[in-house]
Amino acid sequence: MREEVSGESPTLGQLGEFAVIDRLVRGRVQPDAVLLGPGDDAAVVSAGDGRSVVSTDMLVAGRHFRLDWSTPHDVGRKAIAQNAADIEAMGGRATAFVVGFGAPADTPTADADALVDGMWDEAARVGAGIVGGDLVSAPLWVLSVAVLGDLGGRAPVLRSGAKPGAVLAVAGELGRSAAGYWLWRNEISGFDQLRARHLVPEPPYGQGAAAAAAGAQAMIDVSDGLIADLRHVADASGVGIDLSSAALAPDRDALSAAAAATQADPWSWVLGGGEDHALVACFAGAVPSGWRVIGRVLDGPARVLVDGAAWQGYAGWESFEG
Repeated sequence: MREEVSGESPTLGQLGEFAVIDRLVRGRVQPDAVLLGPGDDAAVVSAGDGRSVVSTDMLVAGRHFRLDWSTPHDVGRKAIAQNAADIEAMGGRATAFVVGFGAPADTPTADADALVDGMWDEAARVGAGIVGGDLVSAPLWVLSVAVLGDLGGRAPVLRSGAKPGAVLAVAGELGRSAAGYWLWRNEISGFDQLRARHLVPEPPYGQGAAAAAAGAQAMIDVSDGLIADLRHVADASGVGIDLSSAALAPDRDALSAAAAATQADPWSWVLGGGEDHALVACFAGAVPSGWRVIGRVLDGPARVLVDGAAWQGYAGWESFEG
């Protein structure tokens, strides 16, 4: 649980919008790709090869994070990481972020400071900057993040390029965030790494570009669940995908103690748990360093199998489900 901010930190309402914005952007150092940062009506960001990869995502308090579990710094890191992972999944690298933040007027500015510090800490991991945004009054915390990315002269890696005969490989770990969620939800202490991974994902930065350079046919990040996200690839490519439980056993084994503590099935976390933001890609040949083979691509129809059979368990997150 996070500690309450102590002292006499003024609230957002007491300082006012423009004073808060000035406080949040003052003294930040932008990367070379940012030609003009915050301060004007819009920022100017260079596009290295004449194209920009663009994505956006939202986080809502109580739905995507809980402030009794996460610190504001954690929330800031998570907001940036999940957007950067989308750029990685296209074979690119994030260069700049634009952030909209809604919060109650009585929010301490120290919490907003910590949120932005977390954003900058995560953005620095990929060499990106936060170039602008908006601040509004809202009944609860809401973050809307847009990200720009650079493909480095390569073609984007789409979901629609998978071909029968390719191998399926993953960079990063699976099921950790879902395990952490159940530990938090059941108020089970210990398992500090898993609990932390639910609060802040760890995308395999740089591996998207490495996969593109190695000729990846198709790629996606695991945000909703391995099976759910691979179904997008299968549908877009018109292929079948067959996962190997033997190849995924290291992920299951890493979660077995937490599964026993929560009386859960670790396979539901590995195959259906989202928010790890690992990358999954299809390769015609050898996979690059940092990737491990977890399955193969089959002829259509579009479907996702586990050891040749349909998976009957939890398959992933749906935004409008309870």
